[in-house]
Amino acid sequence: MNSFKGLSRVLAVLGLSLVLAGCGVNAIPTKDQAVKAATANVQAAYQRRSDLIPNLVATVQGFAAQEKTVLTQVTEARAQATHVSIDASTITDPAAMAKFQAAQNQLSGVLGHLLAITENYPDLKSNQNFLALQSQLEGTENRIEIARRDYNSAVQDYNTELVTIPGSLWAATVYKSYKQAQPFAATPAAQSAPVVSFPGASTPAPASP
Repeated sequence: MNSFKGLSRVLAVLGLSLVLAGCGVNAIPTKDQAVKAATANVQAAYQRRSDLIPNLVATVQGFAAQEKTVLTQVTEARAQATHVSIDASTITDPAAMAKFQAAQNQLSGVLGHLLAITENYPDLKSNQNFLALQSQLEGTENRIEIARRDYNSAVQDYNTELVTIPGSLWAATVYKSYKQAQPFAATPAAQSAPVVSFPGASTPAPASP
């Protein structure tokens, strides 16, 4: 008799678990873990870029030591970007996420300036070490773009779960501590149309009214 009651309890627990699972009770923590995994991938991609920069600065300095100001800016921006990291607490804090993005955008800007300057040094542009670093940086920027896109996709899925039924019901009862995650915003440069110019080309005069 006791064994029958024990079996009944087990079956009841299993039945309740299946019912809850069917109602989406596990969806919020599952999607939250997906966001955190995507966060780690973003951090890893940015860290890869950070690790490449010291060698890039040293290589450029060997051919263009006179570009001291830009080299210093890159080094300082890298230090700041490394100091501001992204983690599980950052992704639910708008101010912390904005700070992280600002640091990375600053580094992207000065790094782009440095690479533009290298066009003035033919010997540097043909240096095999520089070419290898440049190729690795290009690949890393692609990784960053993909990681950010995957992260935003995971955030959208998770945030949607928090505000739609049945997820919103679980969020209001079982998962009250879960907050919406912050997506990556487009950089200011991405908001503007690119300016295309050609060496030697004159600026066209405005059309007469």
